[in-house]
Amino acid sequence: MKFIVSSNQLLKKLQVLGGVINSSNTLPILDNFLFELDNDRLTISASDLETTMSSSIEIESENVGSICLQSRLLLDTLKTFPDQPLTFNVLENNTVEINANNGKYALAYVSGDDFPKISHIKDPEESTISGNLLFKAINSTLFASGNDDLRPIMNGVFFQLSSENLTFVATDAHKLVKYTRNDLKTLKTNEYIMPKKPLQILKNILQGMEEEITIKYNENNAEFSFKNTTLYCRLVDGKYPNYEAVIPKENPNVLTVDRNLFLNSLKRVSIFSNKTTHQIRLKIAGSELNISAEDVDFNNKAEERLNCSYSGDDIQIGFNSRFLIEMLNNLHCDEISLSMSTPNKAGIVTPLDNIEKEEEITMLVMPVMLN
Repeated sequence: MKFIVSSNQLLKKLQVLGGVINSSNTLPILDNFLFELDNDRLTISASDLETTMSSSIEIESENVGSICLQSRLLLDTLKTFPDQPLTFNVLENNTVEINANNGKYALAYVSGDDFPKISHIKDPEESTISGNLLFKAINSTLFASGNDDLRPIMNGVFFQLSSENLTFVATDAHKLVKYTRNDLKTLKTNEYIMPKKPLQILKNILQGMEEEITIKYNENNAEFSFKNTTLYCRLVDGKYPNYEAVIPKENPNVLTVDRNLFLNSLKRVSIFSNKTTHQIRLKIAGSELNISAEDVDFNNKAEERLNCSYSGDDIQIGFNSRFLIEMLNNLHCDEISLSMSTPNKAGIVTPLDNIEKEEEITMLVMPVMLN
């Protein structure tokens, strides 16, 4: 078995696929890439059993067969090469010889038959979405998902498909983001929870991609297909919490402020906040927003004033500064509104410009009790 491939082309594929491989695996075979050769087409796969990704490239070969090669060794070697053709020659003593312009390298391989096989999705539902839109939905929500092993349903993004729109939701119980596209619809109403890892991989490769992505899914698994690439993953098992119930509907106190000024002010003031609670205080009266933080243990405190537009009763409310900063960092607008009702109910952050006509973004942040 022998094939010739461009070193740059191969490296780019392996770097994307390498995101699937865990740093420590229970099965040693999962430390490898699977190479499947079918004449002039090479399909490379990586898996951690929960997520499997395959991608194809065209190469020079007249052979058929499959082998597994150690991922770390191969990636480290390819990173050092300038772009050049590499000849992979599979020898009988369980080694692969790689011939480059200035040298040759031998590495051990394992039979491709030992690599876990993907079982195709049975009776799938199907929908399509452009790569750029899916990137935007993932990018807008993924940061708000949780990391709690005891509540795995919160460690992903909730996909809600209906005949009216597509909605993507993520929450960790302290913050929540709901991203809706009114220009995307499906014939059937469906919902499922996508785990964080495959979404992170998709986010890294979808930006700027106009191609349509085909999503197939059933109760247990989902498959994303695009551009000679397939990502297959197991869905998070369980029912997503009723997120609509926690979004307050009546929010008469509305603050409008420049996102950048507000963000930079929060970053400065939060340096002086308590290192455990990260608590900041917003005091809003008239057209003035007062942002303050205090760390009583170390006698540190800071206060800043910003001009704003405000309608409603004077209010003092506390938030965890990290959550607010994270939300403002993930918005790409000039002005935001922060809608509130009382100091013990969640605040709603929404962008006021730079959003598309068919797009809705709602961010919710829970308050903290002021000392």
